[in-house]
Amino acid sequence: MGTIEERFDAIVVGAGPSGNAAAYTMAKNGLKVLQIERGEYPGSKNVQGAILYADALERIIPDFREDAPLERHVVEQRIWMMDDTSHTGMHYRSDDFNEEKPNRYTIIRAQFDRWFSSKVREAGAIVLCETTVTELLKDRNGKVIGVLTDRHGGPVLADVVVLAEGVNGLIGQRAGLREELHPRTVALAVKEMHFLPQEVIEQRFNISGDSGVVIEAMGTITKGMTGTGFLYTNRESISIGIGCVIEDFTRTGQTPYGLLDKFKSHPSVAPLIAGAEVKEYAAHLIPEGGYKAMPSIYGNGWVVTGDAAHLVNAVHREGSNLAMTSGRIAGETITYLKRRREPCDFDHLGEYRKRLEESFVLKDMRKYQKIPDFLHGQRHFLDLYPRLISKAAQTWLRVDGKAKREKEGEIMKTLRKQRGLAGLVADGVRFARAWR
Repeated sequence: MGTIEERFDAIVVGAGPSGNAAAYTMAKNGLKVLQIERGEYPGSKNVQGAILYADALERIIPDFREDAPLERHVVEQRIWMMDDTSHTGMHYRSDDFNEEKPNRYTIIRAQFDRWFSSKVREAGAIVLCETTVTELLKDRNGKVIGVLTDRHGGPVLADVVVLAEGVNGLIGQRAGLREELHPRTVALAVKEMHFLPQEVIEQRFNISGDSGVVIEAMGTITKGMTGTGFLYTNRESISIGIGCVIEDFTRTGQTPYGLLDKFKSHPSVAPLIAGAEVKEYAAHLIPEGGYKAMPSIYGNGWVVTGDAAHLVNAVHREGSNLAMTSGRIAGETITYLKRRREPCDFDHLGEYRKRLEESFVLKDMRKYQKIPDFLHGQRHFLDLYPRLISKAAQTWLRVDGKAKREKEGEIMKTLRKQRGLAGLVADGVRFARAWR
């Protein structure tokens, strides 16, 4: 492999959603961009559920629907609160989602990231795969001025480096730009792809054409740990997975694959994947610490985007849209500074933070900043309450000759026994405060 010796306007580290968004935005605006990806090809190291939020990508590539590898557009969302043998749920389905330009799609990341990377190349950026950035270069004043890689040759120089390296953020850690990850702020998720004929999937989920369903689940499936499960319909496969905060795995001794096996065998889930052939298994880290766990996202010659900046809205299970939006805004900010002939130093790159503050990204992150600590400190919300909800539902729905007032008394008796009246009131207050 050869070496890259020329100087660039920007170097982007990583070819996930945020890195591709940043590289594309800058290259499309005429900047000289080098994107470095350690994987064999863009998408080979990237894993998620995976849901694509159309608005975020449409702001970058307005006509993406013409050739992007999309699986199904989502017309129905199901949310399940599960105990060991049942689920209590709500769902929303609307024909309005069968619109000309649908709002959400399921995708297969390896295919989608390759497509996105092809657009980055078409825009004029140089994309270098199978290359690992080993170090950030700094001048005598501490400004980042380029990178060193594992390729033979000298340093690669640029006016600014965009760190879109994912939640691990090893380059930023080595350079002293961020602290080591705390196990409470990161979740480990496992995912499988279950392949079934398209007509079987459509029959089981009551869908047709390219419409799809998303199921997000919580409750006793995570054994009292902070986490969730998911199931998404693709054209000829079903993505199913579950994840929990790493600190909880250490504390309980549970394993991710053990949780996934239990989730797949649950009476509410097993019929949906019965007879499927598993062809893919993957694990990945998800930043779950929220706003309070965010590292510095800009500095002297560098900015951080996507998962590396902990930009995940865990409450709404949103990540790829925050990643693409932060990448786009980083690219727009750098383009703005270059056109004004302003240096990409600490003072001027503060514009990136300002623009993120004005967008939905940091507004949503700030809104839910108390939720991670709340769930970590109130574990019964993901274990006890799902059991109580199931007990209440079954008691209420079972017709057995008992008077309804007597049934209501049994439910309240169970509630008081488990939490007490004062505990119930306190839980309600804590919940309300966390969501304010």
